[in-house]
Amino acid sequence: MDQNAFDDPRITAVGLLVEAHAGLFARFAAQYEEHGLSPVEFEVLTRLVRSPGNQLRMTDLAAQTSLSTSGVTRVVDRMERDGLLRRRACPSDRRSSYAVVTRAGMERLEETLPGHLQIIEQWFTGQLAPAALDALLDGLRRVRDAVHPGATAGSTDPAPTDESTCPKP
Repeated sequence: MDQNAFDDPRITAVGLLVEAHAGLFARFAAQYEEHGLSPVEFEVLTRLVRSPGNQLRMTDLAAQTSLSTSGVTRVVDRMERDGLLRRRACPSDRRSSYAVVTRAGMERLEETLPGHLQIIEQWFTGQLAPAALDALLDGLRRVRDAVHPGATAGSTDPAPTDESTCPKP
């Protein structure tokens, strides 16, 4: 094989994305740990508070996080024991249950968020001019939607107003 084939800009693009992710992830993980959260717990809380009613069906939460349904169940169980979430059954559809952020979960996220935003500004968005950031966000959304079409599952559904009105999965 031609050695120049390894200089392909597609390999460079993916390599840079992986390296940038690894560097940011390491900084985020250390900051989450200061607040008693794992990276997946921070992601779960963030996805829930950015959803209508601060809740998602467990299946939608699994789709958004790329965790298996059993993986989401384990994380939600742990977070429920820690008082950060509660599980809410849907009386009109026994197959559905929701993960809902508790006040304690919201407080933990609010404590963590300023440092998280500081890291994002210092090491990611602050490195880019506004036009470059807009272009990057557009490109990342396109790639995300192609490779992970469930990434926004349930995030635009209206929040059930009471426990007797749950949308069908």
